[in-house]
Amino acid sequence: MNKIKFLIAIFVLSISFGFAQDTENYTVRLLDQCNNELSNFGTSYYGENQMIYASPDTKHKIIKDIWNPNQQAFLDLFVGDISEDGEIINGKQLVGDVKTKFHEADAVFTKDLKTVYFTRDNYYQEKRYRDENGMTHLALFKADVNDGKWTNIVPFPYNNPKFSIGHPALSNDEKTLYFISDMPSSLGKTDLFKVSILDDNHYSLPKNLGPTINSVEREMFAYVSDKDILYFSSDGWNGHGELDIFAYNLNLEAVEPTNLGQPINSYADDFAFLINENAQTGYLSSNRGDGKGDDDIYFFKQKKSIKFDCNQIAKGVVLDKKTKRRVPGALVILYDSEGVEINSQVVGEDAKFSFNIDCTSNYKIEGSKFNYTLDSKEFKSNPKLSVLNLNIEKDIEIVSSIAPNIPKNNISVQSNYFVPNYNNCQTELDNVSTIYFDLNKSYIRPDAASELDKVILIMRKCPNIIIEAESHTDSRASNLYNLKLSQRRAQSTVEYIVANGINNYRIKAKGYGENRLKNRCSNGIKCTEPEHQVNRRTRFVITNHQ
Repeated sequence: MNKIKFLIAIFVLSISFGFAQDTENYTVRLLDQCNNELSNFGTSYYGENQMIYASPDTKHKIIKDIWNPNQQAFLDLFVGDISEDGEIINGKQLVGDVKTKFHEADAVFTKDLKTVYFTRDNYYQEKRYRDENGMTHLALFKADVNDGKWTNIVPFPYNNPKFSIGHPALSNDEKTLYFISDMPSSLGKTDLFKVSILDDNHYSLPKNLGPTINSVEREMFAYVSDKDILYFSSDGWNGHGELDIFAYNLNLEAVEPTNLGQPINSYADDFAFLINENAQTGYLSSNRGDGKGDDDIYFFKQKKSIKFDCNQIAKGVVLDKKTKRRVPGALVILYDSEGVEINSQVVGEDAKFSFNIDCTSNYKIEGSKFNYTLDSKEFKSNPKLSVLNLNIEKDIEIVSSIAPNIPKNNISVQSNYFVPNYNNCQTELDNVSTIYFDLNKSYIRPDAASELDKVILIMRKCPNIIIEAESHTDSRASNLYNLKLSQRRAQSTVEYIVANGINNYRIKAKGYGENRLKNRCSNGIKCTEPEHQVNRRTRFVITNHQ
């Protein structure tokens, strides 16, 4: 990519996303009138009928107005009209205080169009700020808008000559400002951050959005839709090319971001996505090969809204209602909203239970044990949480003639049962089914959870063993991505087991990527989805015994 995308270029100067979207969900078209042989990118809606975008100022040809990395003029902001077919026409340069002799780009407006946040080289009141190496980084600015003129420009208080801040995006309620930065608290090269917007140009402290979104590489070009979907670009997760566009539902914080797939994403850099969700149309920027020049602006149509996978853990403890002591050996059953049994567990000595659930559904959880009355609790999963905590409290009831309500396929806990020979323990582990994962995912599926419950029981019966969770992937995606994905799968497995009362020193996570395929489905071999599924697995091996 030619580094004209100054938000990337000046940053340079200065565990599992899946391809879940239907490739036929979008049609993408190169725009004609706003693109040329130079770099054009970074659109933002200005009301319903106009668009702001960045492009070099072609009027300036003198050497001091040329940006060395690509020998093009510095970027300025332009405004154009949106035609009925989505073209951006009648483009003209914004004038006034917003224009300087350095880069300006990436703007976002409040709904009343009276306030704008935008990115510029760190240049304010005719002073250019540089770091110790003489480099000028990006900075974020706020301005008032009156009759189309940008006035009262003030710098964002967290601007710093030593690092960059840019790519502003506003939440739907306009109370949160998102941005990109490589400030010292970044997890990767550039990360997504947010602040709460207070009053009188005051903001909360910046908060990193964390490893669910931010990778060790670059996250760029934030945008928040009217439905609170955060769109951003990244080259740190599994993608189709370099920068890929991802979507993250801010109302479903338990989910992973979703890769928008092709044709939104290509082999090249794809970024600066925005959408009118009512019209299901929008714009993106890309340097893919069918453009007019460097970066170009594309128009797209969307057939249907994005569907997000959403998973959550419901966990808790079975307690005696009177004494508040734990009740080991109780049977806990999870039902859906129709009363159909989904899963069940017999709790161990710690009396803890844990289920994987969808984070937008209604459930009932029921506990039973001999000599105790039945207790149940209805609940609705909370999309804002990754873990939902529930407790079941049971009354004592003396029952002499009723057998305990425990299905034959559940394993009773026998705390005094030990297997002294660790070879026998490994045999029992080998009898546990290998657990499997969805494509590009690392969460524990319900079918996997039931198998992990068996591993937990074996580890309680064999308290002298230390085991390793060996996780693997199929061959799709790069070797490096698959290695990271397999490690996330192994870690999820370990976290589930530790959360159910096993000491963390007794189980280790180890990811092997795609290095140990169980069938012929290596790189370049066409395989069915069931064949690939065989390779997305975790198995358990005893590595030591005391």
